Amino acid sequence: MNDRIAHAGLAAKLMPAEQAATLIEPGMSVGMSGFTGAGYPKAVPLALAHRIAAAQDRGESFALRILTGASTAPELDGALARAGGIDFRLPYQSDPDLRARINGGQIEYMDIHLGHVAQYTWFGFLGKIDVAVIEVTAILPDGRLVPSTSVGNNKTWLDLAEKVIIEVNHRQPMGLDGMHDIYYGTALPPARKPIPLTSPGDRIGEPYLKVDLDKVVAVVETDAPDRIGRFTPPDETSRRIAGHLVEFFRHEIRAGRLGEHLLPLQSGVGNIANAVLAGLHEGGFRGLTAFTEVIQDGMLELIGNGTIDMASATSFSLSPEGVEEFVRNIDLYRRKIVLRPQEISNHAELVRRLGCIAMNGMVEADLYGNVNSTHVAGTSIINGIGGSGDFARNGFMSCFVTPSTAKNGAISAFVPMVSHVDHTEHDVAVLVSEQGLADLRGLSPKQRARQIIANCAHPDYRPMLQDYFDRALRDSKGRHTPHLLAEALSWHQRYLDTGTMRA
Repeated sequence: MNDRIAHAGLAAKLMPAEQAATLIEPGMSVGMSGFTGAGYPKAVPLALAHRIAAAQDRGESFALRILTGASTAPELDGALARAGGIDFRLPYQSDPDLRARINGGQIEYMDIHLGHVAQYTWFGFLGKIDVAVIEVTAILPDGRLVPSTSVGNNKTWLDLAEKVIIEVNHRQPMGLDGMHDIYYGTALPPARKPIPLTSPGDRIGEPYLKVDLDKVVAVVETDAPDRIGRFTPPDETSRRIAGHLVEFFRHEIRAGRLGEHLLPLQSGVGNIANAVLAGLHEGGFRGLTAFTEVIQDGMLELIGNGTIDMASATSFSLSPEGVEEFVRNIDLYRRKIVLRPQEISNHAELVRRLGCIAMNGMVEADLYGNVNSTHVAGTSIINGIGGSGDFARNGFMSCFVTPSTAKNGAISAFVPMVSHVDHTEHDVAVLVSEQGLADLRGLSPKQRARQIIANCAHPDYRPMLQDYFDRALRDSKGRHTPHLLAEALSWHQRYLDTGTMRA
C-alpha cells in the first residue's frame, strides 16, 4: 500500500491500465469521469483505444457507449474517437476528432442539459451502466474516495455501474481533500425531498465519494496532469462586452432589482466569460458569490483577490498557470471553493432558489430573442448545450453574450431566424455584444426586435435586419412574431453559397 491507496483490499486490485482495459467489452455502456478537461481518467481510455484499434485491425467490431460529465481530453474522447471505439456519446464534448465524427455521421451524439444526465440515468432512460472508470485523488483506509479536480456525474456512475475501475492520479494535489461536498440525499419521484442548500457555500453532504467495494474490479495508478489549454487574453471586443454587462448590473442596483453584492454568478467557459469576471473586479464589485459549473482562471483570480467570497462548482477548467496558482494557494481555495456533483451544481431547484445570474456565450440570436448556442448553420454541432439551459430557464436573469460578427465580418451573430434553437425567447432576458446591450425583459416580440437591431447588431448588418423586419411587419400574415418564411433562413444559405451573409 501507499499513501494514495490506503485500503488493503483495493490495493490488492492494482494492475496496469492495459490489463484493466480488458475488463471492458464491446457494446458496453461506460460512465467516465471528467468535466471540461479536468478529472478524467488518463490511462485506461488510452489503453482501451489501443485494444479497440487492434480488434478492428483484425476485422472485429468494437465500439462503446460513452457517458461523461462533460468534455474530457484527447486521451479519452480523442483517442477513442480516432480508434472508432465510440458509437454513442453524451452529454457535452469539445474534442475536434470526436466532433468531426459526430458531424460526419459516424457517431451518434445526444446533446442534453447537464442537469438532466444523472436523473435520466437513475430513471433508466439511458440504459444500464456496465462499467464506471473514475479518476480520484486517493483511496482512504475505509475505501472512500477523495475526488479529483471534477465531480461531474461520478457519484451516479459509481452508484449504478455494475463494475468500477478506479484511476488514482498522484499528480492531483492532496490538498483537494476536504474541498468536495457529495450529497447523497437525492431520491426518485415520488420520494424526493427539498435539497437543503440555501447559499453557495453550504455543505450538505460529505467530502468523499462512496463505492461498493465488491464492484471494484481494478485500480490503476497514474501520474499525469489535466490537459487544459490556455485562454486568449481578453481583447477589445471582449472588454467592451464586459463593460456593457457591468454597467447593466450597476443600472439594476440603482433600480433596486439587485443588491451591491449582486446574486450568485454562473459563468460559462471562455475568453468573454473571463473578461466579464475581470470587469467585475475592475468595476469595484466585492463580496460576490458564484454558483456555477466550472471555475476557470478568471474566477480563480477573483477568489484570490477577494472579489468573490465563495464559489460552488462541479469542476475546474484552469490553464497551466492557473493550476500552478491553485496548487500554490490551495489552502485558501479549499476554504473558498466547494465542488459538488453536477446534479447539484446544475439543479433547477437550487438555481431558482439562489437566484443565479446566468452569463453564457452563444452562436447566434434572432430578432425575437431565440438563441442558438450549439450549431453551425443548423446542422453541425460545435460542443453542446452544456449547462446553459439549466441556468437560463431557472435563474434570476439569463444573459447571453457574443461578438456581433464572426469570420472577419462574414457572419452576423444576429439574424432574422436562428438556424437551431437551444434557448427560446421565453428564457432569454439580456443579449450583449460589443455594440451594446438589449434588455428584453417585459417586451413583446416586436419590441424585442427593435432593441436587438438598435443595440446589438453590427452596423454592417443593421440595415439588412431593419429591412427584413420592416417588410415582415408589412407582409407577414401574422403580426405577433412577423416573419417572411421564404427568407427567414436565407442569410445562412447565402453564407453556405457565397461565404458571407452580406447581401
